[in-house]
Amino acid sequence: MWKETLSNLIKGVGNFAKTNPSVANAVHQLDVATRENSVLDAKTHELIALAVAVTTRCDGCISAHVHAAKKAGASKEEIAAALGTAIALNAGAAYVYSSHVVDAYDEL
Repeated sequence: MWKETLSNLIKGVGNFAKTNPSVANAVHQLDVATRENSVLDAKTHELIALAVAVTTRCDGCISAHVHAAKKAGASKEEIAAALGTAIALNAGAAYVYSSHVVDAYDEL
């Protein structure tokens, strides 16, 4: 499934780039900018990207960043540790935003 997801992502992004090259280039440049002169090594960058991919529920991001994380030398255990942080943060974020709902209820 994940090899197919990555393949479809590459094809789909390529097709989008042909249709809207200025946006595709801007997204690419944003990615390049996150890596230039970075104090983060490639593995750390990819571990963060995977944690974000999980919290945003992006299968394409997961496939691309697992591939890149493995190339950067990330172990399954390191990835699992990063994902544990993502899980904890997601639960924490739901807790924080639950307080917003209670506040809105009280105010409205």
